[in-house]
Amino acid sequence: MTARIFAKLIFAVLSLLIVALTTVDFLTSEMAEKTYVDTLKRELAEKGRMLNLMLQRETAPQQKNTFTQESGPAFDGLARAAAARLTWVAADGTVIADSEADASKMENHRHRPELMEALAGREGSSIRKSPTLGVNFLYVAIPAPRGALRLAVPLSKISSQVNAIRWKVLASTALAFIPAILIAALFARYVSARLGAIIEYAGKLAQGDFGARLKRQSRDELGILSSKLNETGEKLQHMFEQLQKEHVELEKLERIRKDFVINVSHELRTPLASIQGYTETLLDGAIHDPEHNVRFLSIIRQNAERLARLTGDLLTLSRIELKTQKFQFASYYVNALLSENVDSMLPMAEKKRIKITLEPAPPETEVFCDSQAVQQILSNLMDNAVKYTPEGGAIYVGARVARNDLVEIYVRDTGMGIPAAELPRLFERFYRVDKARSRELGGTGLGLAIVKHLSRAQGGEVRVESTPNRGSTFYFTLPVHDLGLLETGAVQPELAQLP
Repeated sequence: MTARIFAKLIFAVLSLLIVALTTVDFLTSEMAEKTYVDTLKRELAEKGRMLNLMLQRETAPQQKNTFTQESGPAFDGLARAAAARLTWVAADGTVIADSEADASKMENHRHRPELMEALAGREGSSIRKSPTLGVNFLYVAIPAPRGALRLAVPLSKISSQVNAIRWKVLASTALAFIPAILIAALFARYVSARLGAIIEYAGKLAQGDFGARLKRQSRDELGILSSKLNETGEKLQHMFEQLQKEHVELEKLERIRKDFVINVSHELRTPLASIQGYTETLLDGAIHDPEHNVRFLSIIRQNAERLARLTGDLLTLSRIELKTQKFQFASYYVNALLSENVDSMLPMAEKKRIKITLEPAPPETEVFCDSQAVQQILSNLMDNAVKYTPEGGAIYVGARVARNDLVEIYVRDTGMGIPAAELPRLFERFYRVDKARSRELGGTGLGLAIVKHLSRAQGGEVRVESTPNRGSTFYFTLPVHDLGLLETGAVQPELAQLP
């Protein structure tokens, strides 16, 4: 690629130099010819005046317009000395003598342009073809006492002199172009190397190699182009990485959606099948059986309640994930929130002879939260603690001030505990450690997922610590001050003390 660009640049430079050389040749030839012709005219005119004086001495005054045979060699000698064809013309146009032709056989020259000027007393000149010799000549005529004297030089002589000048000029110009060609070759090599690198880099971008980069270049146009291409590569790489992340997220969301549909279908199928089966049994006549009809109706009611809880949890979870859940944030005393939830769970705990102990935070400890969301979190955690703690066990509910202006609330039980391998997935939707027992106890598998999302929606986090056969502790945090979280309710922050 670089070699091709180099060859094209060199060809372009050579073409320009050839055009320039041709232009120089044309202008030089025209100027040299004009200059040489003008110079030759002046030289011939000067020679003509000198020859005129010499001819006047050679010819006696009494001879007037006559020229003897004995004088012929002298006339030819003057022509040779002048290096030109010499013609002597009388005032009436008659040729008196000519160095290269028989004057007696030559026609009258009165109407020759140069002689018309000379016979009128002025120097004259013209370029035309000689009718006598059939060759193009430069004619220069000057006035003479008895007519006019004309000198002629063939144009071939002029052309040879002009060509000699042309070749010298062309040779000098060509030599002057050699450094230019060398500089152009170096420049072409430099530019072709950079253009080749840019084209190669563009090819890498086209093939999807967005990590490649061009080396830093100068601040000229090619350097700016390289810089812009590097910026384009960086942006494409960033966009590609973003698309990859989004693709991974979409795949993850698709897997979650599929798992969600499967789990919901499974969770709905069991109570619906039970309701349908017992309803059909009652319709087939069992409704009149006093020994079983009430038990069947109780089972139907239990499964209907399970469906209601599942539906309610799904709606809650969906509102939180879609950010349509309405939150009304305000400041609350944390001990008041804990006390209310402990009181609501006491009847269920007393049935299993489970003791619930409140471990309060400092009295003035406040949290900025949605009280109903906190109540649902505590209700879900304490409900699980009661379900999975054996009779005679204990549950501890408390709070403490954590770092970064956070209050950490915990629910600790003395239940069966959770294996360490199960802890990372504990807050996933529909995930159960003991699936059979969870369904037996009426769990929907969404309680801890709701706890996680409600905590994060209020600016907190959740975690769990557990040891098998020794119990579990669930923690969630709440901020002390307003974090500027979005709320859909129109409640102003206020200090609210719960009874």
